[in-house]
Amino acid sequence: MKKIFFCLLAMLVISCKDETKEKVKEATNAVTTEVKEKIDSAEIKAKRTLDTVKAKTEKNVKKAVEKSAEKVEETAKKVKEAVK
Repeated sequence: MKKIFFCLLAMLVISCKDETKEKVKEATNAVTTEVKEKIDSAEIKAKRTLDTVKAKTEKNVKKAVEKSAEKVEETAKKVKEAVK
């Protein structure tokens, strides 16, 4: 009787172990998928942010160059007038 009980108990433990392994595998796959999605989402957000910063920087640089060019022209006119 004890042998039968222990055999049944061993079979139960083994079957539970297999189910647990399967559940762990499923949970690992779910977490892996979720992490990959979050990484992809973060990458997209980072690219958008970089594009925005790049566009703003280019705009600001262009404005600064234009203002500098205007100042150079004004200074050149003043020098010409002073030389006359």
